[in-house]
Amino acid sequence: MVLDDLGSSLRGTLDDLRGKSRISEEDIEGIVKEIQRSLLQADVDVGLVQELSDNIESRALDEEPPAGTTPRDWVLRIVYEELVDLVGESTEIPLENQTIMLAGLYGSGKTTTAAKMAWWFSKKGLRPAIIQTDTDRPGAYDQSKQMAERAEVEFYGDEDADDPVKIARDGLAATEDADVRIVDTAGRDGLNEELIEQIERIGAAVEPDRNLLVIDAAMGQSAKDQAQEFEDAIGIDGVTITKLDGTAKGGGALAAVDQTDSTIAFLGTGETVKDIERFEPSGFISRLLGMGDLKQLTERVERAMEETGEEEGEWEPEDMMEGSFTLKDMRKQMEAMNNMGPLDQVMDMIPGLGGGLMDQLPDDAMDVTQERMRDFEVIMDSMTEAELENPRVVGQSRTERIARGSGKPEERIRELLQQHKQMDQMLNQFQGMGEGDMERMMQQMQQQGGGPGGGMGGMGGGGGPFGD
Repeated sequence: MVLDDLGSSLRGTLDDLRGKSRISEEDIEGIVKEIQRSLLQADVDVGLVQELSDNIESRALDEEPPAGTTPRDWVLRIVYEELVDLVGESTEIPLENQTIMLAGLYGSGKTTTAAKMAWWFSKKGLRPAIIQTDTDRPGAYDQSKQMAERAEVEFYGDEDADDPVKIARDGLAATEDADVRIVDTAGRDGLNEELIEQIERIGAAVEPDRNLLVIDAAMGQSAKDQAQEFEDAIGIDGVTITKLDGTAKGGGALAAVDQTDSTIAFLGTGETVKDIERFEPSGFISRLLGMGDLKQLTERVERAMEETGEEEGEWEPEDMMEGSFTLKDMRKQMEAMNNMGPLDQVMDMIPGLGGGLMDQLPDDAMDVTQERMRDFEVIMDSMTEAELENPRVVGQSRTERIARGSGKPEERIRELLQQHKQMDQMLNQFQGMGEGDMERMMQQMQQQGGGPGGGMGGMGGGGGPFGD
């Protein structure tokens, strides 16, 4: 998960309040000290940490919680609201025709970000194009072209040209049918006059609707100075923070950006073109505190089902609720899960399943699960059509044959069959449920999930878990 250590620490601190009917001043002081420690470890500025902790302490001691709210849920809400305020607002990115220019230093991840953003826009129904103008970095053209191919979006570049401004102009003409043009520019080790002059010339040629600065999360608190320097030099409309999956300084970078006049547009969380998300403060902090993020989860589910349906036009998920559940259906479910992204990220978005539950699992638990899913796919490739349609026919002799064909141990084949049996039984239970039964089951899941969904009236309202 993004900033996993920070989230785990904050959740552990708040869990100390479970079961308490009243909170003393000593309790609040202890919690505030732990929050301070967690944020400082995440490289958040000392002054910001002090201001945030003072606000949390004064509100927890002075404000009266709503009737029926547990002390833990009240403090959780205060921490949530103060953290949302700390990271600031999201950059406005309208879903309309526009040109976006990316700027940043060497190694910030501009080229990868261009492809990720293009992929994101394509999933919103727009036709994006990438224009690569970096003539300084060896391999920039090839990398950008390959990333565009992975994102399945239009690309323009000229590996033989040495004038980035001419490439930009030609790129606009070549991609005139695109809805969103993303112009990738060169970087430097530091912001100097040469880089500023080049970006200004490209900007004059393409007249971008918005300039986005790309910053590596490892910059930590230094992100503030970098964002301010680029703002003063060329003007920026938002920031994309990359590589949040691999640094402990991400908290510092997030908080630092809000100290400037900038806002955050996107978060980069991995190496593939799908590893990007719009920065939504309420959902991001909700996930950090283990309360899920239904908006992001819904978006990923819809995208996954759409992509799975494109791969196999005849498959309809609703069919599983009406007839027999085959291994083919199970495989499509697995493909949909894969299309949603890494399992640990998906789990973090589910209220009651992410956060505290993830903290209790071994670090490699999700990797093991994904490895098992890959094994299941290989095993199903070695099964006959009749076995896929009716896995009950698979006995010992067939198991031995499938093991030889797939190269997987017999035990893994039996795991697949057992997993299918359990899913089939669960679907049979759903088939017999009426609408009232389903509502009661969902309420029970929320109350037992361990998050604040039951005690605070549910997780789905408004822009965040508290219906704000």
